Amino acid sequence: MKVNCNDEGIEKAIQIIGNGGIIIFPTDTVYGIGCDPYNENAVKKIYEIKSRDKIKSLPVLAHSIGIVKQITTIDEFTEKIIRKYWPGPLTLILKLKDKNLKKSLDLEDKIAVRIPNSECSLKLLEKCGLLVGTSANISGDSAFTNPEKCIKNVKKFDVFVDGGTITSKGESTIIEIENEKIRIIRQGALKKEDIKI
Repeated sequence: MKVNCNDEGIEKAIQIIGNGGIIIFPTDTVYGIGCDPYNENAVKKIYEIKSRDKIKSLPVLAHSIGIVKQITTIDEFTEKIIRKYWPGPLTLILKLKDKNLKKSLDLEDKIAVRIPNSECSLKLLEKCGLLVGTSANISGDSAFTNPEKCIKNVKKFDVFVDGGTITSKGESTIIEIENEKIRIIRQGALKKEDIKI
């Protein structure tokens, strides 16, 4: 099923998520594939659709810093970075304190989190708070910014939220902060020299 990124389409996508379904949706970087991160069966489906290795944990997208603080532990330095670069193409590896997420996402003590700078994503997240948010592609293949190419190449999802072609500088940059030092895990749209307080 394909819907537009309007109130009606968002409502349909939220119903699907609530029923354990899988959605594809536009972010500010690429088309993402997501589900309720607390639903173990839905999480398993995403691994299957992407042919993703189980040792690679799934990132989540959040609607607000308040929600991120509910599930993770954030120090003062990290919060300054977050407030400067979110919403935006920066994913942070943070200490996870939500035991239910540890179980459903099969995580140990860390989680990758981001607030996307996308009106469509944020409207979805406003209704559900958190979403698994990984690129909608087969693992190892390029991510999609074009909705038609994405829908042709990815199968077994429940609803596709069409937000048109995404113009971005690439996938999000992933960082981890330890003792106020920034370590790049994956170079993306933001360069290390651009990330500072």
